[in-house]
Amino acid sequence: MSKRSFSLRSPLDMHIHFREGAMMRRVAPLSAETFAGGVIMPNLVPPVDNLDRLSKYEREIRETVDGHAFEPYMTLFMRPYTESELASMKDRIIGVKLYPEGVTTHSEGGVGNLRDIEGTLALMEELDIRLMVHGESTDFVMDRERAFLPVYEDLAARFPRLAIVMEHITTRESAELLDRHENLSATVTLQHLLITLDDIAGGLLNPHLFCKPIAKRPEDREALLALALEAHPRLAFGSDSAPHPVDKKESAGCAAGVFTAPIALQMLVGLFEEHGALDRLQAFVSDNARRIYGVAPPEKTVVFEKTGAVIPERYGDVIPMYPGRELDWKVAEVR
Repeated sequence: MSKRSFSLRSPLDMHIHFREGAMMRRVAPLSAETFAGGVIMPNLVPPVDNLDRLSKYEREIRETVDGHAFEPYMTLFMRPYTESELASMKDRIIGVKLYPEGVTTHSEGGVGNLRDIEGTLALMEELDIRLMVHGESTDFVMDRERAFLPVYEDLAARFPRLAIVMEHITTRESAELLDRHENLSATVTLQHLLITLDDIAGGLLNPHLFCKPIAKRPEDREALLALALEAHPRLAFGSDSAPHPVDKKESAGCAAGVFTAPIALQMLVGLFEEHGALDRLQAFVSDNARRIYGVAPPEKTVVFEKTGAVIPERYGDVIPMYPGRELDWKVAEVR
């Protein structure tokens, strides 16, 4: 399939980091310009884990993206919640995000023992509130997602009416697990469809490709790419776009996160065209998410033209994935 123009209807990013303050003002409009909505992560300092914090954060986001047709789908940071707390926020959130303690950025206050939140999980099942999971253990870094899979199996079996999202899956085994439980769905990032650990550390270290979960082996990437290209009905795009200032990335204590928000759709169009799957990109970046999450995003059409573009070297003090790289496709119009 070869085209010179291509359109997407109301694309969605089902996993995005907007941060707060000046960083939000820099990056959030870049997502809101082309995406019709996004699932906003709650791992701030302090985390989004109560009604007041949720309300203020949502208000800040809406003020920041004002003028764009963009709906922020809010989340709560997992902790033990009471029924009254969850009931008071149910209509304001798309789910509750479980971070195992210490596995990623600002997860120090995450869940150390799953037994501590079993009551909350039962309440979420009864109230029809989605569970969203950063699925890693504290094992050897390449095995952390694989080691977490029995937790997914256990939760899916013990809470069969609880909708569970395996966030940013990175392994072949996670891809296979998607078909074993009807209450499991997943998101996958742009970077995990493109790179392996070799791209990060096989030559000179590339800090701007370092994220958690870390990119894995070629066979893992190929399994994820196959799922995306077929637009598996329980898989949705979630960029996990995670901006950090350049001094936090190019440092001895390199922060985890790849910034892809402003170029993700252009790169996905190119990737799906390369594999003859442009007809399935609409499902992967929008239609599947609408069905899985039950959302109705604002109407927005993004028109792409195959006239070439160059990824900016930086957006303020944030460096994107592949700065300076030439792309085949550019955003020509948003209406």
